[in-house]
Amino acid sequence: MLQEFNHLMDYIEAHLTEEISGKEISKIAGLSDYHFKRMFSYMAGMSLSEYIKNRRFSVANAELINGAKVTDIACKYGYRSIEGFSRAFREWSGFLPSEITKNKIQKSFPKFSFFIDIRGGISMEFKIERKEMFNIVGVSKRVPIQFEGENNAIIELAKTITEQQRNQMHQLADLYPHQVLNVSYDFDDGFLEEKGYLTHMIGFATTKENPFDHLEQITIEESLWAIFPNQGPFPSTLQETTAKIYSEWLPSSDYEPAELPGISFTKYNATSENVYIEVWMAVKKKVNDKPG
Repeated sequence: MLQEFNHLMDYIEAHLTEEISGKEISKIAGLSDYHFKRMFSYMAGMSLSEYIKNRRFSVANAELINGAKVTDIACKYGYRSIEGFSRAFREWSGFLPSEITKNKIQKSFPKFSFFIDIRGGISMEFKIERKEMFNIVGVSKRVPIQFEGENNAIIELAKTITEQQRNQMHQLADLYPHQVLNVSYDFDDGFLEEKGYLTHMIGFATTKENPFDHLEQITIEESLWAIFPNQGPFPSTLQETTAKIYSEWLPSSDYEPAELPGISFTKYNATSENVYIEVWMAVKKKVNDKPG
């Protein structure tokens, strides 16, 4: 997987003056837009679009120092006016392009390279488990994408669950963990910048079909699942576990994400300061014949 990431950095470098399509990025990375961009953000500490912007302005900075005209640089990097380019460049560097040309002010942002950096010797507990096809029955809504903190839209969704719906879900729940699951799927483009929406379902796992009019059902196909247990304060432990899955475990594992919803659940022990959580990621064995 690191090989694909580095190949993608080469591709971006060769196409900085062009529009870089999500389809081409996914093809090179060998992952869906969602999984690749999420993994990139956790590994790089910034969004892919922010990285590309930083590289474009860094190269533009060097070209201005070497005598390129501001008009030519603005056009080269897709800006319709010198004013638009100058404003964006100043936001990035703190200087106008004309000041760079005159005073030879260098600001650089180097091309990324990815490698495994083992730090601290802290192991990450997980297990790989095959689950037969099952259903999740509950309630859902489109909610804003949010990586940190508690998502108020999900909290509001939970508050809408009626006593009748709750009883009906419990009647159907016949699979581990026999408690509420949080399920996320159908992500909009732009989630990397925390833009757009995803569908979030609150429900229970079951082998049964949903007979109730006021509940919804999704079917989860048979798959391998990587299951990551952890314990600590909520929601930071859940978010940190997810970050480590994408930034540390996936790049060094023999697995890659499968295109199924993400699932998690939380068991509270009196307070939110020490909760048990599990994060489930559907995975498949890596195919080792991808082009390098």
